Amino acid sequence: MIEVVAGLIIKENTVFCTQRKNKGPLALKWEFPGGKIEAGETHSEALVRELKEELEIDVVVKKYYMTITHKYPSFELVMHVYKFEGDLSVYKLNEHEAALWIDIDNLMSLDWAEADIPIVEKIIAEESH
Repeated sequence: MIEVVAGLIIKENTVFCTQRKNKGPLALKWEFPGGKIEAGETHSEALVRELKEELEIDVVVKKYYMTITHKYPSFELVMHVYKFEGDLSVYKLNEHEAALWIDIDNLMSLDWAEADIPIVEKIIAEESH
């Protein structure tokens, strides 16, 4: 079992998401940025560290959003999702192929990692106008 955190930021009816690199079982799938929780870290500490490492951005974790448990063929994932705030006008892709702000109405057009789909569905249900 792998335990991770993921970050969600929504601005002006758009959502920030990242595309995995072209390797491994989830190659080029879209996801919400984040990563593994290290020993002794709180969820918030892990998310702040992961977003700094992956995107070179400083963020403030604001609010718990949801937890997802998903069984992939080779591992089980527990993902804790938190809303965050930060300046994403400039970022660097250290771990991802691409990143974008996408309109909530177009979220389902991306090829999402399976574990991230419940997040997308909740965003659409709560945020779309």
